[in-house]
Amino acid sequence: MRNPRFLFFARYLNTTQFLGLKQNSRFLETLAYEEVRVNNDKPYKSTAFVLHGLLGSARNWRSFSKTLASSLDKTSPSSDWRFVLVDMRNHGKSAEIKGLEPPHDLVNAANDLANLVKSEGWDWPDVVIGHSMGGKVALQYAQSCARGEYGASATLPKQLWVLDSVPGEVNPEESDGEVEKVLQTLQSLPSEIPSRKWLVDHMMELGFSKSLSQWIGSNLKKSGDHETWAFDLQGAVDMFNSYREKSYWSLLENPPNGLQIAIVRAENSDRWSPGVVHRLESLASRARKESEGKVSVHLLPKSGHWVHADNPKGLLDIVAPNIVSTP
Repeated sequence: MRNPRFLFFARYLNTTQFLGLKQNSRFLETLAYEEVRVNNDKPYKSTAFVLHGLLGSARNWRSFSKTLASSLDKTSPSSDWRFVLVDMRNHGKSAEIKGLEPPHDLVNAANDLANLVKSEGWDWPDVVIGHSMGGKVALQYAQSCARGEYGASATLPKQLWVLDSVPGEVNPEESDGEVEKVLQTLQSLPSEIPSRKWLVDHMMELGFSKSLSQWIGSNLKKSGDHETWAFDLQGAVDMFNSYREKSYWSLLENPPNGLQIAIVRAENSDRWSPGVVHRLESLASRARKESEGKVSVHLLPKSGHWVHADNPKGLLDIVAPNIVSTP
């Protein structure tokens, strides 16, 4: 039995890429990303994009992606998976890229993925995995792709994994408002933070949990004798507003042929109202024509919203046997 060696490298694309489009030639700056593969003995056959949530980054999903890649290599060595972990606009290394113009909404966040594929000359991804806000970006990407908005060369993904992300509009009255409180608090802070410890202590004094405060603190980066945010705060706020307003129920009601949409709901997550759960389960159990795509719903036990941290093994047990690969 071979001993797999992980290939892990990052590409921060803050240089300009040229697209030779005769009537609309322009320079395009693309997203920062990281790749995870088990080995490079032979070319990869299948690609999955992995999209983080609000105020997150690609690094949040390194560990899970490595574990998933290793699992797939053991159970299906011929599949040769590549995972592309993306820093979405206003987040991670992509926050440093100036060419990602507003509006900062889910439509443009999904467009960024298509532009990345085109600028790198890649085949279109087989699978898109998105957590929280990233789950809705995945839905937007598939919807835009099905509508032909990315051009004739674009290929619809075979599968989406939407991880603890409500597909419809988010009603503030049906949540505890924690995200809104966090964003309001961050907006009230000085742009230069004295230290990570100062931030964590300050957040806890305001009533936020230690784990949440420490996670927010992990999004700081050193800048001289102080710390600054690793994300563009106002851009992230704009994306969150778009996340709340957008609905993809129509896509789930009528998924295009060849697309599987797998929704993973965390058992202890506070994002899900009984009405939304019932609607999803009804869609998953509906008999569909061969010309239609499919919707499935999976319950992740013993997990809150942070599925990759709360129960990574349970998430692996759901995704690994059901992920769709290129034959």
